Amino acid sequence: MPQTPMTIRIDSQQKAKFDSLCEQFGMSANTAINIFVRQVIRLRRIPFIISATESDEDIRAKAIEAFQSLRKEAETSVDPEMTLEEINAEINAVREAKG
Repeated sequence: MPQTPMTIRIDSQQKAKFDSLCEQFGMSANTAINIFVRQVIRLRRIPFIISATESDEDIRAKAIEAFQSLRKEAETSVDPEMTLEEINAEINAVREAKG
């Protein structure tokens, strides 16, 4: 099958690291890219998951939401007249029953 050249732009430090890793794998960077291209064609998708990391704001919002949910659950499931010692005794009883 005839081959066609393809040019890509990549950060020089990333290229150096990639070349080094490919060498450790016993192949050239060109071979590694060809493997990637063949996998994309064969699978008809990118052969790994691409995702964005969550921002600190998103993580904080989820934590606040979880805290508020736990607070609501605690308000409805805990007797407000219980002492801290009674609450801890119940927690310990559940832990002992599980373990």
